[in-house]
Amino acid sequence: MSTQYAIRQLVEKALHIKKLTPEIENEINSELTQLGYISDVDYEALELLMAEMDAGRVQLVPRWG
Repeated sequence: MSTQYAIRQLVEKALHIKKLTPEIENEINSELTQLGYISDVDYEALELLMAEMDAGRVQLVPRWG
């Protein structure tokens, strides 16, 4: 996904659909692995995602298989 703040964009996608799908989770993990660090913007986005999940406004979609 090689754009600046790709993790934030993935988080925005999860917030929009109100679900953290395995695909989005994999893309976030891939970006973190490729970058080797996390920007402040991406870190804040992940904090927001976790808060929304804790509040029950975003659901984690389980992996099947």
